[in-house]
Amino acid sequence: MATNWNEFRLRIGINAPLDAIYNAWSTPAGLESWFLRKALISSSDNPHQPILAGDTYEWFWHGYSDSVSHKGAILEANGKDRFRFSFSLDCPVTVSLYRECDETVVELKESDFPAGEEAMNHYVGDSKGWIFYLANLKSV
Repeated sequence: MATNWNEFRLRIGINAPLDAIYNAWSTPAGLESWFLRKALISSSDNPHQPILAGDTYEWFWHGYSDSVSHKGAILEANGKDRFRFSFSLDCPVTVSLYRECDETVVELKESDFPAGEEAMNHYVGDSKGWIFYLANLKSV
């Protein structure tokens, strides 16, 4: 069976309410609790304000100076169980949340990778990073 290097999906179950997990993805304070050193959002300076579709962001990583950041756009934020944003190489990342077996399942899909060898490198690099960060989300 051939590997589809165009996208990957990861899932993790977390023993927390769905709305708490959604807020961890969709507010600057939430993102800073498990993922980022600093999250700047175009529509608000309030770290507890929900991020909205159409917002742009600038994210700063732990262990790096402010000269290293990632900029992108929020593509979808439905306020309850789906959050989508552009990520590295402008590939969309979709986070879907649902309840299953008394826990909240976080399903992350990154897709639309560029063609060729770059797709394989992106697939491997980003999937490894997201595995780490999803485990981090579960720990908090």
